[in-house]
Amino acid sequence: MATASDPPQGGFQFSQLIYDTRYRSMTIQVATLIGVLALFFWLGANVTQNLADLGKPIDFGFLGEPAGYDINQRLIEYDNQDIHARAAFVGLLNTLLVAFLGCTLATVIGVLVGVLRLSHNWLVARVMTIYVETFRNVPVLLWIVLAMAVMIEALPQPRDFRGDDPAASMVFDAAAFTNRGVYIPEPLFSRSLGDFSFFGIFDISIDLLAILAVLGAGIYAAKLIGRQADRIQNRTGLRPTTWYKTLGVIVVPVLAVLAILGFHLGYPELKGFNFGGGIHLRNSLIALWLALSFYTAAFIAEIVRGGIMAISKGQSEAAAALGLRPSRTMRLVILPQALRVIIPPLISQYLNLTKNSSLAIAVGYMDLTGTLMGITLNQSGRELECVLLTMLVYLAISLCISGAFNIYNQRVKLKER
Repeated sequence: MATASDPPQGGFQFSQLIYDTRYRSMTIQVATLIGVLALFFWLGANVTQNLADLGKPIDFGFLGEPAGYDINQRLIEYDNQDIHARAAFVGLLNTLLVAFLGCTLATVIGVLVGVLRLSHNWLVARVMTIYVETFRNVPVLLWIVLAMAVMIEALPQPRDFRGDDPAASMVFDAAAFTNRGVYIPEPLFSRSLGDFSFFGIFDISIDLLAILAVLGAGIYAAKLIGRQADRIQNRTGLRPTTWYKTLGVIVVPVLAVLAILGFHLGYPELKGFNFGGGIHLRNSLIALWLALSFYTAAFIAEIVRGGIMAISKGQSEAAAALGLRPSRTMRLVILPQALRVIIPPLISQYLNLTKNSSLAIAVGYMDLTGTLMGITLNQSGRELECVLLTMLVYLAISLCISGAFNIYNQRVKLKER
């Protein structure tokens, strides 16, 4: 008796695309894909035609027009006569800066709080619980505004640093904390190699590229030294001391490059009614960074606590039987195994922090949302183009973060044989 999945008799027939189980699922998927693509094409064509009828065809030419506005916090040189594309790139760098600083600080605080929540000390555990419940149950926007208000009201004014007996003083004569921001030393090069400019949109420092190249080569050499030490340990049972070699191949070349470039620090100085020189970290940047970090750290702490509790107690008991102290047991035995549980939800928190950085507009920090979705959109009147570009940028950032941590997660997961 023949069935629908039997080999075709007499050649292929189009009816098999529906009635033959070998082709039916593929037929349904292809038809669905064509339908979805047709729907998107119709929507795009409809929107394009409606915009053209309104006299606003889709056009990204506005990105090459002068921006005409200033950006108070920036990582690269920018002038209000630069084009909108450069202004958007400056905003993108500000977004990436907050995301990187926030993820770093949130991870450190989150891991620390997550571990302390499991402490046998009743007071420490309860204090960490209060921190977690307080921060994660209040909207992050309120924490951002509160951090900004505290910095404006609590820190001294620049004029308080003036006089023979000033009301405030700089930290080690190098950093000043004021209600206008924090001023710290800036790295300078007396024999700078200059910058690369790409179509007037962004610049890349050749000095930075040289330092990163030497640092990358040093890290690679350190890995080779570590692999050689592993081979010697596997062969003899004794691991040679390699820390001085590792430190030498990483630090010495970088110091040599810095010396060749004439590296020195430029310190902030009080000039008139404000500080000049150095790096000015505005209150908006610091408030946004701290608020996002402490808010996200509360969620990371719960992720870390759950990951640690997922590890069998037998691991801790075995480590204790070997004579390991609790701190070393946590660092060498528990946390490395817990990472397999921690990493997947941790990625989501990094993505949330990056997207929550768009709330920077509440405190006047000019990130991607404040530039491209804010002033540029209002000046150009190109709502659709600005929204699409912003969405694509955030999507690209999120996919890069997810991809990087998924690769790491694949490397640390258990290998089944």
